[in-house]
Amino acid sequence: MVEDGARGEQAASGARPAGRHRAAHLTLSRALSTLAAAVGLAFLVLPLVALVWRAIEARAWNSLTQDGVLSAIGLSLVTTTIAITLIALFGTPLAYRLARGRFPGRRLALVLVELPIVLPPAVAGLALLLAFGRRGIFGPLLEQAGISLPFTTAAVVLAQIFVSAPFFVRAAHVGFQEVPRELEDAALVDGASSFALFRHITLPITRRALGAGLILSWARALGEFGATILFAGSLEGRTQTMPLFIYNIFERDLNAAIWAGVLLVGLALLALLASHALARTPEKTW
Repeated sequence: MVEDGARGEQAASGARPAGRHRAAHLTLSRALSTLAAAVGLAFLVLPLVALVWRAIEARAWNSLTQDGVLSAIGLSLVTTTIAITLIALFGTPLAYRLARGRFPGRRLALVLVELPIVLPPAVAGLALLLAFGRRGIFGPLLEQAGISLPFTTAAVVLAQIFVSAPFFVRAAHVGFQEVPRELEDAALVDGASSFALFRHITLPITRRALGAGLILSWARALGEFGATILFAGSLEGRTQTMPLFIYNIFERDLNAAIWAGVLLVGLALLALLASHALARTPEKTW
């Protein structure tokens, strides 16, 4: 018994250093991960803080009356409103067909729809120009119809749709996939038409996902630059949106560029908060 007790004490004394070593290792790992997280957060946040700080320090809002600022703001709001309206009109049935349809090449179609998300903006603008420009694939047909798209406000809208529509289609696609098929099948058995099914069952269930996708799509359209400058140019009052205004005014009036940048950051922040709010509190209506 005495020998067993001695062995137990030796085992316990040997386990204590091992336990302390594991605790120290865990504490060090947490500290390193916290430090890495802090560095990453600082890298992402500090440039925005610097922008806001400089705007306050230089009273950049006094440049609101600068020629072109109000015009760029108004043009951005008008074109993005038109863009998201068209995205909702055509993107919703596209997302629904991709979510519910069964046809050859469906996965490839989904990948192609999402491709503009990772496509370089300059490439997107070049592709639009080669498709709808005067010398593009559809250029002669458009010219015969008396339509000229490049360097017009319509070109701004098309560029915004091309780069931002995938955000809505992706969100809507996920939302439609989460609708129980049993509900749709039951409604069809009861004699509901396809339109009535979508309006009274599918749409109420997915409206938060659709709303979040539309908001993200609008925010992306608001910040569009590369595709727009290649396809639509930067003509004040006609194609010069807020990002293009910042690019053009940067060397002549830094404060005006800073103020426009702060406005874009604020609008983007509000859009993200609204999108997260919709995504965080889903309503289950079934």
